[in-house]
Amino acid sequence: QVQVVESGGGSVQPGGSLRLSCAASRSIFSFNAMGWYRQAPGGQRELVARITSGYSTNYGDFVKGRFTISGDSAKNTVYLQMNNLKPEDTAVYYCNADFGSKYPRDYWGQGTQVTVSS
Repeated sequence: QVQVVESGGGSVQPGGSLRLSCAASRSIFSFNAMGWYRQAPGGQRELVARITSGYSTNYGDFVKGRFTISGDSAKNTVYLQMNNLKPEDTAVYYCNADFGSKYPRDYWGQGTQVTVSS
């Protein structure tokens, strides 16, 4: 059974920073990829950042160098460091794990709220 649990959300002023954590129930190397997605009220879920088992990364266009995704294999955890946060970054952030070789499927966490407001 695959489980991912997010933590680290909260409220911050514009220009501030937050670090989100996603703890997985198994080695992060066992996943094809892990990533962060977000969904704002009334909006669609969109990719924020993604990291593969080979540690290659890709980001949503809106990130523009402000966020960094990384993994700690010893803790089975993937992080999203978010700097220079903007009000438009306000959303629920979800951790995603892509698992399985023959029949890959997505696993999602429950989400963590990030609010950027003055």
